[in-house]
Amino acid sequence: MGRNRDRKIVVRHVMPDCKVHRSGAWKLAYADFMTAMMAFFLLMWLLTMETTVQVQGVADYFKQPLKLTLWSGDRSAVDSGALKAGGRDVAIDRQGDTRQTDGRIDRAAHSAQRADDDATKLQSGNIAMQEQVRLHDLQIKLMAALQANPALRQYKQQIRIDSTLMGLRIEIVDSQKRPMFATARDTVEPYMRDILRAIGGTLNSVPNRIIVQGHTDAVPYPDGEKGYSNWELSTDRANASRRELIAGGLDTGKVMRVLGLAATQNLNKADPLDPENRRISIIVLNKKSEMALMQDDTSTTTTVPDDAAGARNSPLPGLTVPAVAAARR
Repeated sequence: MGRNRDRKIVVRHVMPDCKVHRSGAWKLAYADFMTAMMAFFLLMWLLTMETTVQVQGVADYFKQPLKLTLWSGDRSAVDSGALKAGGRDVAIDRQGDTRQTDGRIDRAAHSAQRADDDATKLQSGNIAMQEQVRLHDLQIKLMAALQANPALRQYKQQIRIDSTLMGLRIEIVDSQKRPMFATARDTVEPYMRDILRAIGGTLNSVPNRIIVQGHTDAVPYPDGEKGYSNWELSTDRANASRRELIAGGLDTGKVMRVLGLAATQNLNKADPLDPENRRISIIVLNKKSEMALMQDDTSTTTTVPDDAAGARNSPLPGLTVPAVAAARR
């Protein structure tokens, strides 16, 4: 009995034979996370490559209500009717005036008009975005053309290309050590001629028309404004630049304006005498700016030469047109 009392008892628990199933769901979650991060960083990179105008265009596109984009119509986005049932209701037109309608004919016409307006706005937005992309491509082409030419590459510090409300602006800035024109003359220096001709051939890749502007510093001529002044000099230099653009291949019909602005738009406003203020600006107009300028050209005032009409249309009571002209002199 003593021998059995000292014996150790060992209890063995036998586990059932089963296979351990390891889940791989975390791999799918990790792959989705990495895909989302890659898409996010790609989006950030694309946004940094675009101009401010293009980013604003994309933002305006996504501000369009989804229902209005898909279905349009009177009650697609916001219901302007006070009564949603049939019969007469009180509606608010687009001018903000409250009026009564029969709920059928006027509402249908209003709905059709709103749909047309929304379609027009959407189409205008798409056209504007396409034009922005086209001008951005032109900017890249110009920079690539100047970079590819070894003779012009050294002048890249004097060439500035940026976007404005009117379109794409290309500015060639003067330098103290490297002037674009002969002193107080419109004679184009050889390097300036090469730059203008390289730009002229590239501008034909877009249908947009251009404006050529001449700028000077504020150094006056000895005779002041009475004789040949900075106004004539800036105009002559702008016109000389136009000739070089055409010599480089620019279509003559693309030039819409040649302007001389003297020293009215200085780059360095703190120092009107800074040579940087002497420059040539080439503005590639967007469609909106071009249409505005064309509208200004076609706006005329009709005058009637006879005395009776002159008395009727006279800005001063009791005076005819000849009398008004005499009074002005």
